[in-house]
Amino acid sequence: MAGPPAPMLASPGVLPAGPGWAFEFKWDGIRAIAVVSDGRTRLFARSGAEVTAAYPELASIGRGLTDSVLDGEVVAMDEAGQPSFQVLAERMHVREPHRAARLAAAVPVTYLVFDALRAEGEELTGRAYHIRRERLENLTLGPRAMVPPSFDDGPATVAASRENRLEGVVAKRAESLYHPGIRTPDWVKVKLEESQEFVVGGWRPGKRALGALLVGVPGPAGLEYRGRVGGGISGASERTLLAALEPLSTGRNPFGASVPREDARGAHWVDPHLVVEVKFGHRTRDGRLRFPRFVRIRPDLAPEEVHDA
Repeated sequence: MAGPPAPMLASPGVLPAGPGWAFEFKWDGIRAIAVVSDGRTRLFARSGAEVTAAYPELASIGRGLTDSVLDGEVVAMDEAGQPSFQVLAERMHVREPHRAARLAAAVPVTYLVFDALRAEGEELTGRAYHIRRERLENLTLGPRAMVPPSFDDGPATVAASRENRLEGVVAKRAESLYHPGIRTPDWVKVKLEESQEFVVGGWRPGKRALGALLVGVPGPAGLEYRGRVGGGISGASERTLLAALEPLSTGRNPFGASVPREDARGAHWVDPHLVVEVKFGHRTRDGRLRFPRFVRIRPDLAPEEVHDA
């Protein structure tokens, strides 16, 4: 296998019923492929970029292995012991060794491994999920790595996910093969709250410098407008968003005619490069979000990866 493989992706959907499915928790972290050669571990983000330097505490997770490729999630915990993307965010882009080491001591991460593409030289992408899981559970992983559980009861897994305030559940067909880089119905992600990623095309000031984000999804003629997002933007989030958006400022409206005149009034337009996650109640008939609130920036996603659910 030349270079890091792209991770297999799940399709959004409802919880599958019937036999032949396995259920895992959905973690609030960053997807990462671990490539292990003679005990040396290199980590790669979903984009294919190497991120090993950002997580020095994960350097020894493959020290008991020789030739393996693992798929999992890098997760950081908050003070309540819950997976937190916000806590992880300050780790993601650090590459300077001394700063990375300080953060590793203060905000350590864990690599939650849920699949094995290769195990000690044995190629597994063409083997069924349940066989890959068996091989994975028999591997010797170093500290800061663990294999989270897999269950056979979907509703009970959803209930446990809700009770533990996790993001949701991923259902996987027991016989499914591993298809790198493919979004497949053999894996189904079930979110407990309706949320989606959107691309920011601008913002409007309000009582503060940033009153609301103007968001959309890529379409054939540019961004297709989905609405204003003003809820959920704390003071810290406002500062982070402005720092990311101001360098992208442009005089061109990336939504074209799809943004209503009243929403465009006073807007600051940006090149559509920033992806954010938004939770919302429901959609109107024309696709606008009702009761939306900002959740987080998604620096791990590119705009072309954003699609309407």
